[in-house]
Amino acid sequence: MDEIRLKALAKINLGLDVTGRREDGYHLVRMIMQTIHLFDSVQMEKSKDPGIRLTTNIRFLPTNEHNIAYKAAKLLMDEFEISQGIHIDIRKCIPVSAGMAGGSTDAAAVLYGMNQMYGLQLSNRQLAKRALTLGADVPYCLMRGTALAEGIGEKLTRLPAMPRCPVVIAKPGISVSTKWVYENLSLDGQCVHPDIDRLAEDIDRQDLHAIASHMGNILEGVTVREYPVIAQIKEKLIEHGALNAMMSGSGPTVFALFEDRAKAREAADALRESALARQIYVTTIFNV
Repeated sequence: MDEIRLKALAKINLGLDVTGRREDGYHLVRMIMQTIHLFDSVQMEKSKDPGIRLTTNIRFLPTNEHNIAYKAAKLLMDEFEISQGIHIDIRKCIPVSAGMAGGSTDAAAVLYGMNQMYGLQLSNRQLAKRALTLGADVPYCLMRGTALAEGIGEKLTRLPAMPRCPVVIAKPGISVSTKWVYENLSLDGQCVHPDIDRLAEDIDRQDLHAIASHMGNILEGVTVREYPVIAQIKEKLIEHGALNAMMSGSGPTVFALFEDRAKAREAADALRESALARQIYVTTIFNV
């Protein structure tokens, strides 16, 4: 196989809780992750020139070892002593620095692509082990679908598929540092923890309304205090028919669940008119 084209899917967090912090600084989490049909296009092609050449349509993204997709390719090339060059082209559609695992899903796609192109015959578990060295979200991005993530995000349990429904994605014209959000999270007695177990039960029952009502993100309070536009976007989406709206990951992207696509499109149009968000997409839940 000389080339491969892949879709690197974005994720949202239907529920995100932080239960503590390890001595090494990593936070312990319980999250319900879900892929959506919003993706970066990753094309990989073997090259006569040695080494890794990475290109992208986003000018400010690094195209060297500071890019996690580049690191993913180098990881396997070094381990398996692959001397043939590779050209990786990433056409990004997932908002950058948005809490949607855009970089992690690109890295997962590259790991999968390298395994296929070079016949490395790594199992899913073996790929996931290597993925974890790149970032806590990368193993999930290989797995996809609906999953409970625990530990630092690496302990994955597949859940029943989330009910398929329209989703509106809205990112304001700001970027948020995940490191800053976690550093400013206070796990004191006043902190409201989302009920992840109840949310998992709602998914098991395929109750979309219950899922929407029990969504929660413990990081939202931190990010919203600094960037009130996130709350304004949520309010606008709910005002125009969303079952619920919530920040994904550490933000600043907001997602909203809808019962039908017409309402989702109306809400997206209203959001565009408000100019609260710079990137707005109407998409859907993606299940494997």
